[in-house]
Amino acid sequence: MDGTGGNPQAEQNGDDASAESLDRPLPEGVRHRVVTLAADAFGGLTHAELPSQLRPYARFTPNRRAKFAATALAATLEGDPAFRQRIAGKLREAQPELAEALDAGTPPPAVDPLDVAAAAYLLRPPGWVKLVAAAGEEAQRAHDERVGEEAAREVRQLRDELAEVRDQARADALKARADLEGVRKEAEALQRRLRSAASDVKRAEAALRKVEAELEDVRSTAATEKTAADSEARRLKARLTESESALEASRRAVREGRSIEDVRLRLLLDTVLDAAAGLRRELALPPRDMMGVRPADTVDAVKPGAISPKDIARRALSENDPALLDQLLALPQAHLVVDGYNVTKTGYPALPLEKQRLRLLGGLAVLAAQSGAEVTCVFDGADLDAPVLLAPPRGVRVLFSKAGETADELIRRLVRAEPAGRPIVVVSADREVADGVARAGARPVASTLLLKRLARV
Repeated sequence: MDGTGGNPQAEQNGDDASAESLDRPLPEGVRHRVVTLAADAFGGLTHAELPSQLRPYARFTPNRRAKFAATALAATLEGDPAFRQRIAGKLREAQPELAEALDAGTPPPAVDPLDVAAAAYLLRPPGWVKLVAAAGEEAQRAHDERVGEEAAREVRQLRDELAEVRDQARADALKARADLEGVRKEAEALQRRLRSAASDVKRAEAALRKVEAELEDVRSTAATEKTAADSEARRLKARLTESESALEASRRAVREGRSIEDVRLRLLLDTVLDAAAGLRRELALPPRDMMGVRPADTVDAVKPGAISPKDIARRALSENDPALLDQLLALPQAHLVVDGYNVTKTGYPALPLEKQRLRLLGGLAVLAAQSGAEVTCVFDGADLDAPVLLAPPRGVRVLFSKAGETADELIRRLVRAEPAGRPIVVVSADREVADGVARAGARPVASTLLLKRLARV
């Protein structure tokens, strides 16, 4: 048997209704009720009776089937008459009274119009299109009435709320006016107090200015009197010193039996003799008995057994001779400035920077002890991420350049800081550094010269 339950009347109605069709989509309420009825009757069909597009929903519950398969159910009911007749058969079995009434053309008035329209759509009795349309219109009227009632109820509620808001607004406005009046009175009182306080401040400022002026006058007078007192005290001290000096000179003259003129004359003579001796030492003049120089002795010539100019040239020290550095450091108050990394990267570049520093500073400490010269070693500190933990050796000053400054610039500042005329020796292989310190009056030497000298330590 098929899904119509073998009812000849249903088959006849279906054949008669095939000539009828809706000229508009199903009303939404009717469509929802049709899908619900189909979802309920869906479970009573076998797997073979189900269309292929609805078989995935066979295991769903009616509620889930109506929710997730609503579109597929509506489309299949509209396009598959056999499936619709099977669902109509299940409806006849579930609601026989409603089905018989629709077949007879007298739908029961007590039944929901949506149920009547949904059953008419599935059973397709004669005139089912009118039943569906009438049910849709009835449902729309009912919906419009419900919407109208809800809108009227909302309007009444909004009017009530608006009245309450207006009453509350009036009360708030009255309260705000009262508060504003109180604030205005308080502001007026504060303004009066402010004006009074401003007047008091002005009077106090005037009194303060008067007191400051009087105090400044007193200070000026006191400073003048103090200056005068200090001048008088210095004058009296000077007179007292002169008096004491004269008294002491008188006593000494009396003790030695000489007059004050003799004392002054002897003092002048001693001064002249001391000046002459100092001048002789300054000019390094030989004693009087050794000044046997004659004009012929001043003529430049090579004397027998004397050293010729060529011998002098051969005996001059080379720029690469370590003894040259010893001679420079032997000058009085010599200052040796070393470009640290320039020397270490020339002599032992393979070592880590820390070991380079330690090796160079160790050699400089020995050189400072041997020569007695002042030694300063400068390293480039611009790229240091953290302070260097280093204990400078005795006799060696260790400096790092600041951020944004190179070691070359620090060396130039050290040279400029020294007084003119002091022997300054700068060790660097950088030609720009050597030229710069030479213009400043220092003596540049190569890094290799210092490395050779330290190799002898």
